[in-house]
Amino acid sequence: MSTTQGWTPVCGHDRLELDRGVAALVDGVQVALFRTLDGLFAIDNRDPVSGAYVLSRGLVGSRDGVPTLASPLHKQVYDLRTGACLDRPGAAVTRHGVRCRDGVVEVRLHEPVRHPDGDGRSVGAAGNGSVRATDERSVDGADGRVPDRAGVGAGGSRGGHGG
Repeated sequence: MSTTQGWTPVCGHDRLELDRGVAALVDGVQVALFRTLDGLFAIDNRDPVSGAYVLSRGLVGSRDGVPTLASPLHKQVYDLRTGACLDRPGAAVTRHGVRCRDGVVEVRLHEPVRHPDGDGRSVGAAGNGSVRATDERSVDGADGRVPDRAGVGAGGSRGGHGG
């Protein structure tokens, strides 16, 4: 698959099960992809607290209407829209752009914002702008999601991430 203007095709939209994560290698970066009722989300697969690449195996949920992911190791909860940790101030996971175009989920990597003291720790996602719902259902905004309007989930074949 080829990259188009920073967007890398990852999988068919129908391969993503509702509220279940899947890991993908995008340009050498492990990314965790999620499809929820709120849309598509892409974050780093690396848990910033433990350093383990496990977030795709986390528990999808919500807190006060915010789509969330709980780490499978220490259970810190992250806002899927921003990557911010809701339980540990200052902790965050990098959020990436995600869109569905012609039934294919594509990811655009964002550079992490570095820790203010320059120690290289990632504290969040770079990128600015707002969510744009377009014909391509793309996301390049600060909340990292695109509404799920494809109606996937009403039957069909699933699989691809072992679960």
